[in-house]
Amino acid sequence: MGKRYALWGYVAGAAAARTGDEMSGPALLLAGLAVTGSASAASSLLAGLMISAAIGGPVFGVVLDRSPRPGRLLARALIGYAAMLLVVLAALGHGPVADTVLIAVCAGLLGPALSGGWTSQLPGVVARESLPRANALDAMTFNLASLAGPALAGIVAGLAGASAGVIVAVALICLALPSALALPPARTPAQERPAASVATDLAAGLRAITGNRPLIRATVTSVVSCAGQGMVIACTPLIGQRSLGSADRGALLLSLTAASALAANAVLARHPRLLRPDTVIWCSTLVLAAAFLLAATGRPALLVTAMLIAGIGEGPQLTALFAVRHREAPSRLRGQVFTTGASLKITGFAIGAATAGPLAARSLPGALLTAAALQLLAALCAACYHPTRRRASGRGPDRPAA
Repeated sequence: MGKRYALWGYVAGAAAARTGDEMSGPALLLAGLAVTGSASAASSLLAGLMISAAIGGPVFGVVLDRSPRPGRLLARALIGYAAMLLVVLAALGHGPVADTVLIAVCAGLLGPALSGGWTSQLPGVVARESLPRANALDAMTFNLASLAGPALAGIVAGLAGASAGVIVAVALICLALPSALALPPARTPAQERPAASVATDLAAGLRAITGNRPLIRATVTSVVSCAGQGMVIACTPLIGQRSLGSADRGALLLSLTAASALAANAVLARHPRLLRPDTVIWCSTLVLAAAFLLAATGRPALLVTAMLIAGIGEGPQLTALFAVRHREAPSRLRGQVFTTGASLKITGFAIGAATAGPLAARSLPGALLTAAALQLLAALCAACYHPTRRRASGRGPDRPAA
């Protein structure tokens, strides 16, 4: 392959960065709970880290689409995100919680770089005919990160304290720097692209999503679903305390979901055209609703079952979402479509996490039942946006089949 960026190099870098990212959330939750003693304050810290993605994602996507060397831009984003996590950790417990949350908000501006920013570069890494399999492998890095990240957060917190978990997360993010720097240059040189203002490009990216029925359907469904997932993840420390004996065991529960999601996506990687992605997206929300209803019982055996079922919904949903974006996004706006989509999902997650804290403090089963209701709402959104017919131009030269 000469100097061509290998798929496995991409996968290794994405896995390291995303594992650090997935570890940082539970680690900050545990650190916040340990320092403040308040589940509401801890969930606010996590929400602050994620809610600013609504601004950071679209802007970063514009810059990424314009960059002749997107890998270098991603590397800078990794460094900035890691540095801000350390600042959040240093500030925790040394001032008002609101000030620490504000720092977390600043860090969250770069969050979409670790998710949508990486994935938008995948068509430059592999040939078009290999994209469906590579897409499943890319989604598996999220599942692997979700498996390893919370587990590491729980283990490190138990052995060395919650603060050590944040430091390990930062180290993992930095391990991805060589892979980011090795990403291939943009296919279209910057000087050959039409000149436009940032505002114009932002508007074009928004139109690319809202004007495409499959894209807007997948986006709205996944954002609402992600809000429900955020509620459940924010509840895991309390679930661990009340049902399993300690808060760090709640973080380990998330690894069961990730393991199940990883297994489901491994099947899709071997059979990438087994199911239509548009169908998978809405069916997955019903699976998640059933899982969260089980989790609301609070019984340890049913909790384990619920987390395994949740992975069967989460894993294929993510793979299907990537497939729809790759299929529908214009190549000129691909980075922006992916980072905007990622930022919306992260924001939905943040809203769910912020809501879960006060709600879980009053009623943990009530918070989990609300999360299940959000999955049913996501399924309803998918039904409302169901395309009655495909446009003739729906799959052009830069819209590969998924």
